[in-house]
Amino acid sequence: MLRLWHLLQAVLIYLFTLPIAILPYRLSLRVGSFIGVIGFYLWSSRRKIAIENIETTKRIDKLYTDLSSREIALQSFKNLGKSVVEIIKIFHGLGEGILKRVTIEGEHHFHEAKSKGRGVIFITGHCGNWEVIALTSSYMGIPLAVVARAQNNPYINRFIERARSKFGNRVIYKKGALRHLIRQLRQGGTIGILMDQGVLPSEGVKIPFLGRPAWTMRTPAVLARKTGAAVVPVFIRRTENGHHIVVQKEVELLRGTDEESVIEDTRKMSSYVEDYIRHNPVEWLWIHRRWKRA
Repeated sequence: MLRLWHLLQAVLIYLFTLPIAILPYRLSLRVGSFIGVIGFYLWSSRRKIAIENIETTKRIDKLYTDLSSREIALQSFKNLGKSVVEIIKIFHGLGEGILKRVTIEGEHHFHEAKSKGRGVIFITGHCGNWEVIALTSSYMGIPLAVVARAQNNPYINRFIERARSKFGNRVIYKKGALRHLIRQLRQGGTIGILMDQGVLPSEGVKIPFLGRPAWTMRTPAVLARKTGAAVVPVFIRRTENGHHIVVQKEVELLRGTDEESVIEDTRKMSSYVEDYIRHNPVEWLWIHRRWKRA
């Protein structure tokens, strides 16, 4: 019975999203923006979280914008709506035009890190349309191993995994992921990690994030130590014509074995995400309870 229900869910989602997928790109963005507005007004619990997160950040840290907290939250919802529509187009196999619109700056930083004969860890956050970073990388001939949470519905999960892997990326699911990531890096591969979500205390270290203590994943620092891999920050933002990806210089890490070195390296990596948010607040996922448990 559960299998039949999962299949029905997958069919309904496919049929519901297909009309959105076939829309012309610019029209689909307007639809996505409208979906974001609807979400802002109907998803009141997340709207409240977003506005509270923004107001607190503006009070104790800084955001380089004159927009009100409510307007930043609304624009963030719009960005999320646009991103969902773009992902729908990509997952239906109609998103190659989106990837062709992406411009890249600083690609030489990746090649410099890669030339050292080690693996490379791309770090980023839930910024802009983060799914496009991984797909663009593989589309440009640099396949990644990306960590993801498996969907409860196996049919939907298969659909999403096939789209994420279309250009050569490999999806690694969270359960037992560390072992697979280490192997990938030791073979000279490249992995991508989103490091801006709250984690359990057992999985992270407590460091300041936008002025407040937050549990932050220690995985990139641990992987860099175990494999000698280079850590390279990569971020994406929207432009008038599509997306712009910036690949930054390799992060200089302490790589010491003591806990203080792990904390300091995690803090340094996390600072790149903070800097992005301060300069691009409307493109970050404010609806997440980033500071829970801290």
